[in-house]
Amino acid sequence: MKKLLGLILALALVLSCAAFAEEAAPALQKDLVILYTSDAHCGIDQGWGYAGLYAVKESLSQDNYVLLVDDGDAIQGEPIGTMTKGEALIDIMNTVGYDIAIPGNHEFDYGMERFLELTQKANFPYISCNFNKDGELIFAPYAIKEFDGVKIAFVGITTPTTPRSSTPKYFMNDEGEFIYGFMQDETGEALYAAVQKAVDDARAEGAQYVIAMAHLGDEDECRPWRYLDVIGNTAGIDALLDGHSHDTEQVVMKNKDGQDVVRTACGTKLAHIGRLTITKDGQISSELYSWNQPIAAPKMLGIQNAAGEAVTAATGVLNEKLAEVVASTTVDLIIYDPVAKTDDGRSVRIIRNTETNLGDLCADAYLDQSSGADIALVNGGGIRVSINKGDITLNDILKVHPFGNSLTVIEATGQQVLDALEWSVHAMPGEFGGFDHVAGLTFEFDATIPSPCTQDDHGFFTGMQEGVERRVRNVLVAGEPIDPAKLYKVVSHDYQLLDKGDGYTMFEGATVLQESVKLDNQVLIDYITGTLGGVVGEGYENPYGQGRIVSVGAEN
Repeated sequence: MKKLLGLILALALVLSCAAFAEEAAPALQKDLVILYTSDAHCGIDQGWGYAGLYAVKESLSQDNYVLLVDDGDAIQGEPIGTMTKGEALIDIMNTVGYDIAIPGNHEFDYGMERFLELTQKANFPYISCNFNKDGELIFAPYAIKEFDGVKIAFVGITTPTTPRSSTPKYFMNDEGEFIYGFMQDETGEALYAAVQKAVDDARAEGAQYVIAMAHLGDEDECRPWRYLDVIGNTAGIDALLDGHSHDTEQVVMKNKDGQDVVRTACGTKLAHIGRLTITKDGQISSELYSWNQPIAAPKMLGIQNAAGEAVTAATGVLNEKLAEVVASTTVDLIIYDPVAKTDDGRSVRIIRNTETNLGDLCADAYLDQSSGADIALVNGGGIRVSINKGDITLNDILKVHPFGNSLTVIEATGQQVLDALEWSVHAMPGEFGGFDHVAGLTFEFDATIPSPCTQDDHGFFTGMQEGVERRVRNVLVAGEPIDPAKLYKVVSHDYQLLDKGDGYTMFEGATVLQESVKLDNQVLIDYITGTLGGVVGEGYENPYGQGRIVSVGAEN
């Protein structure tokens, strides 16, 4: 009887302690609102603009705890970024009051040294659980914020496609060996393990909530490192704030343990502000604040605040030069399909998988400015905006080519060109930033045939599968069938021809005839203002181009 009584008392004590622990667990006294941006791409006065973001943040702070975070690709994409090598954007983000940021793939476009320099200028930490040098993490894998004793961990994740979608040489040593990486392997397991370790470590440190800040996206070319791959192969993440693919999908999906995870994305250019809310009772939800007006919020609403002043200071010295009219066009030059729309009414980007008149124009510019090249290749991922019919300003052209790549000419065999064309269409019918627009040649391809291209863990071209049918056929150079053994002069930019950008390795070792002759945007300016006499139109009337790249698949 005494033993039984002792057991009952012990059980009661355990239950009492458990109840006390549960009762004593810290809880939020106010809702926590996590505002986030992604892929702003220097759109400082577009959509909400940073002044509008600042106003939203200040308003919500009256009744809630508020954090502001960024999911990457903030410092590149507009002339303000190019002309200051990202510094103006860090200054503005400091003023807005960001709490945490992660690097996207385009944070590295001004070089590794420059990016790391900018992170020291930032008043907020950069985090990433997978960005490393020789296996050692560059930044802390996560950051913890605390409110009312409740710890919220933020885990940073940067897309492993970064070395090929930025400039590969920035991640290499002087011998051309990769020393910086992003936990990439062909299975995705290295990335999943890095994420899981960061999540587990944050939980061990007392985090009640774990929020992933990711630059992963949903594009097929990012397999096996998309957001759904990471969520599906990890546990312990409560929500994932995503970027990279510029989508606005709000998704709830299961992790590997069958638990729900909120995934939210907020598009690009500050057209949307993402909001993730953790309520006082622990509920998590996501929504977007969308600005769909043609006039940016700060201008339409007359928003004036510290962020607006920072934007004005950054742009004032540039506006006069950028507004200079340098040419005109009698047609719309496109990167989006002029007809097709997504189910939610958004325009469909086609520059990365379809010939367009703007792609033709850019390729023609390279061929024209190359002093005798036979073939021009220009990647669709480097053609960023459309040009509307009417006046063309310097700003318009700088936005088309914002990366600062330089015209380069090499001597390559016809076989190397054929391999490049295969790589260009290997992701079809999906998008690929390395999809090349061409001048000086034409070709057909059949996307119903599986791509014969092979690639390594970094997503770089490694060759062709033997005995497998090729997608590309009927390649003509100046109207004549291409000769695999013949040498051709190929013009593109240093990013693709020298730096293996977008995974183009087949040109490695080719003879360089001209290197870094002039910036890509200057190539376009000189072609339009010089060769075309300042007027674009004749020959570019068809938005889908001149029939240089023709799909001959069964679906056609």
